[in-house]
Amino acid sequence: MNHPGRSPRRRLRALGLQLGHYPPGTLNSITDVPGVLVGHSTIVKGTGRLVRGQGPVRTGVTAILPNGRNIFMERLIGGCYVLNGAGEITGLTQVQEWGLIETPILLTNTLAVGACSQALVKYMVEKHPGIGREHDVIIPLVGECDDSWLNDIAGRHITEAHVYEAIEAARGGPVAEGNVGGGTGMITCDFKGGIGASSRKLPTHLGGYLVGILVMSNFGRMQDLRIDGLPVGRILTPQYRDLRLRKENYGSIIAVLATNAPLSAHQLNRLSKRVALGIGRVGSYAAHGSGEIVLAFSTANKVPRSTRKRTYDLKILNDDYMDPLYRAVIEATEEAILNALCMAEEMTGINHHYAPALPLDDVRKLIVRHHIPIIEDISLKSPHGRRDKISLLDQATAAGAKLLPYLPLKKKKDD
Repeated sequence: MNHPGRSPRRRLRALGLQLGHYPPGTLNSITDVPGVLVGHSTIVKGTGRLVRGQGPVRTGVTAILPNGRNIFMERLIGGCYVLNGAGEITGLTQVQEWGLIETPILLTNTLAVGACSQALVKYMVEKHPGIGREHDVIIPLVGECDDSWLNDIAGRHITEAHVYEAIEAARGGPVAEGNVGGGTGMITCDFKGGIGASSRKLPTHLGGYLVGILVMSNFGRMQDLRIDGLPVGRILTPQYRDLRLRKENYGSIIAVLATNAPLSAHQLNRLSKRVALGIGRVGSYAAHGSGEIVLAFSTANKVPRSTRKRTYDLKILNDDYMDPLYRAVIEATEEAILNALCMAEEMTGINHHYAPALPLDDVRKLIVRHHIPIIEDISLKSPHGRRDKISLLDQATAAGAKLLPYLPLKKKKDD
């Protein structure tokens, strides 16, 4: 039988789809936001039947350093949003209360949260020996998803060494995506998922700000998958009718939002809500057992831990100019999830559970057949009188036009 997922992996834009209205940053990644570093530690070993404590192992750790390597002494303004709470980011209640980010952010599997938290505390105390003495204690930010469909999750294979490896590997530049770090054993819409990233840069007249998203994506059902509005999952489902699917495990998604726009904690909370809209565009309905949790920070203002001043100054964006950021975040979130799908390779895990790779050749054919391009010279006035882009789809919808039904892909002779 033909394996449609075994085409070379490439990001969404390499398939010819320019998603959204705003352009990406130089790297189209969360690391487009200056000062943001990302690193991974990946564990893939063993095959066959599950032997708890031995494997097979398909897991890892992803580390995000929001302010280079100085987040403890120069904290950042933070925010968050929980769409559905069947998941966890430790330390989130403190972010909600204080509106500050003061540790690196780790992403891993559900049963490794404790190990990662303990290792991150050790790392931070080594770097800042005053923690717990002249400085406050810390509550590490550790996000989780359940990778037990592919991974020996109860074997607890994540160790202190993996956390240190991810943190020390953190760099600017391109971010590895798909089957890496915390995303190693994750699944999205029944295809192999994992780590994905994207960014948007606003035009100068809208502030020129950058927003970046990194996701650990592990949610959804195949029939719900949509790419730029195309019901790709419904079209592809017949090709996978014999695929054994995870059923009891709902999955989850953790999204980390970075921006250099000067935002308050309240504004970051509001921006985080729009990440949930981007998740929904891909096909999530926030299932009962699924956790959709967003953590956000702005690099524009630094909040010093040690100062003799009674007050400090913050630059804050006027709320009237938030709308472009909302749109940019929705677009970047959708593309980050799709990049995770596009870059992830097929994987076989415990008990021969199999997650196919998204068949990129078939997806490209659907894009070519149905995608409606953005037209540059059609004006759409913003609330402030600016000109923006509008797609033919927007024009057609506004005019009440009916879109043609989507046609299924023709079966290949060797299927």
